[in-house]
Amino acid sequence: MTPAKVLIAEELSPATIAALGPDFTIEFCDGANRSELLKAIAEVDAVLIRSATKIDAEALDAAKSLKIVARAGVGLDNVDVKAATARGVMVVNAPTSNIVSAAELAVGLLLASARNIATANASLKSQEWKRSKFTGIEIADKTVGIIGLGRIGMLFAERIAAFGVKLIAHDPYIQPARAHQHGITMVSLDELIEQSDFISIHSPKTPETIGMISAEQLQRAKPNLHIINAARGGLIDEVALYEALASGQIAGAAIDVFAVEPCTDSPLFELDNVVVTPHLGASTHEAQEKAGVAVAHSVRLALAGELVPDAVNVQGGAVAPELKPYLQLTEKLGHLLTSLSNSAFSKIEVEVFGDILEYDIRVLELSALKGVFQSLIHDSVSYVNAPLLAKERSVLSEVKSGGESPDHKSLVRVIGYNASGEKLSVAGTISGSKVHEQILEINEFEVDQPVATHLVLMKYHDRPGVVGAVGKILGDAGVNIVSMQVSPAREAEHSLMVLGIESSLTSSILQAIGDEIGAHFTKSVDF
Repeated sequence: MTPAKVLIAEELSPATIAALGPDFTIEFCDGANRSELLKAIAEVDAVLIRSATKIDAEALDAAKSLKIVARAGVGLDNVDVKAATARGVMVVNAPTSNIVSAAELAVGLLLASARNIATANASLKSQEWKRSKFTGIEIADKTVGIIGLGRIGMLFAERIAAFGVKLIAHDPYIQPARAHQHGITMVSLDELIEQSDFISIHSPKTPETIGMISAEQLQRAKPNLHIINAARGGLIDEVALYEALASGQIAGAAIDVFAVEPCTDSPLFELDNVVVTPHLGASTHEAQEKAGVAVAHSVRLALAGELVPDAVNVQGGAVAPELKPYLQLTEKLGHLLTSLSNSAFSKIEVEVFGDILEYDIRVLELSALKGVFQSLIHDSVSYVNAPLLAKERSVLSEVKSGGESPDHKSLVRVIGYNASGEKLSVAGTISGSKVHEQILEINEFEVDQPVATHLVLMKYHDRPGVVGAVGKILGDAGVNIVSMQVSPAREAEHSLMVLGIESSLTSSILQAIGDEIGAHFTKSVDF
């Protein structure tokens, strides 16, 4: 098998390449050079980028084999996620790679603003000794307001708490009881601005948060307020901030991010009570290495056909280890279900029973759809485009709880309804410490069949001699049987034979078996 090709379009740490491992052919290009990128991306399976490479619709159209775009960082402004999703291309980033670095930078910016560190440094390097000019304020006993109490906001709170401050926060998605456990009081945004001596912003950039700190908000602030933004540009109205700082309405600001970047010319740069840095939140060796290693791991998962929890365009989120074996099982059940039907499905249901109901089972819907469409679609089917394929074909889908599983720890059943109203179903489970996949039901038949790479299903009128006839045809053809299950129907005179074999069957052998035993249907399924 030809190794998958991975394109590294920007400089990444050696640890990133090491994390990819020896299984891929690795190529390099300058992603900022458009013509070079479009040529290099044409035949690769994955591309790793940072912020200088733009993966838009044009680049995605040029990439004929692309399965994953991996951004070694947090933001995705340079990736057209919608266009990638439409093409079945997974998009991943490294959402936790910079959280410590960003939180530490916010603490540093707060200290720099409180103690005039940047201006004092510049003054002394200009051979001036003006101690009294740079008198600052202590942080101890002050009120620090945190806007956005997610992972970075919480890390900032833990660190700044060591200075002996009062912590308040605003975040509409955080329960007050959770914040209280960390010594933080939740307040409204207006209350936070009115009460704070320092404000540190850690909110995401959304239509609701753009311009959230406006001229009106700044008018509520104490005159000794210092405001810190190491989150996203545009959360503060920069014109209003300049006017508040220039007029003495507030005391100071430290800004790492700007509404338009790169930003090398801003009225804020003229003010001595402003500390500015060029978007350094993730600019540590540790953060860059974490980001590269994280996305390299995601690339390995994606190219192995597995679900990637950090994919931004895949529903379902992180997958519990106990649930992971059921992803592949459910995909195989979906594929098996499709092989049983002679017409398209209008609805797919996934019923889940037993212990795995403790976990987030939504991803099993994706697994089933992926399995259903993989033998129907010529293009690659992935966790990304499976829901789109279903939507385009008006196939409804849902996953639901079936309650306890009386005979097995857990069980998954995939049900398909085709256009004629026929209902088909298959079910399976995982058994043993070695994660054995078992098929337990095929329509009205109860079976206990290990999932093999190649299966043959035959429904026929039950009578003596059928097993011997099938075995002879396969033996004459040199096909070895590795497992066999014969199951009588619950309420009929028919039986279902399920064989696991070592190689796939030709249509002529399958036809010969069907003719010999008078089968109602014969199906060959290759996983």
